[in-house]
Amino acid sequence: MNASRRMLPVCCVCVSLCACEREARTFPAPSPPPVPASQEIAAPARTAPPASGPNEKNAYAMSEGKRLFHWYNCAGCHAEGGGDKGPALMDDVWIYGSAPENIYATIVEGRPNGMPAFAGRITPEQTWQIVAYVRSMSGLVASTAAPGRDDAIAAHEPESRSERKPPKDAAPPAPTP
Repeated sequence: MNASRRMLPVCCVCVSLCACEREARTFPAPSPPPVPASQEIAAPARTAPPASGPNEKNAYAMSEGKRLFHWYNCAGCHAEGGGDKGPALMDDVWIYGSAPENIYATIVEGRPNGMPAFAGRITPEQTWQIVAYVRSMSGLVASTAAPGRDDAIAAHEPESRSERKPPKDAAPPAPTP
């Protein structure tokens, strides 16, 4: 009888541990690191991207796009979206169009006079994340989708609070001879 009394608490603990179900959490896999230029993957055959970016309503994808925007040094030419050597991304003038598929094509194929092609160096998923972030800079995505804070803890407002600027598509620049 003494042995059965000692076993009772052990059995209760075992039963309670087996009966306990924890909350199941699923997180998206982190984006893979960029591929070094010496190990580039073959550029995919040119196919039209989807008409709408899959990350337009995903705050996590936009914050990843912001991280990749800095990782690939897009800020070096676009100066945090305000424009420098590259065009501004925060205004209402879009040289090659403001639609997600136009921005996707610009990133993948590049543009004359400075914009390099990232085909083979960046995955399509990462490209769509950057597209979502670039569009958020001009307020072209829903403010409910953009992150509510600036992850870099910078001294400026987060992109979700950007004033919406309806795009005005400009004519592409004439190629220089």
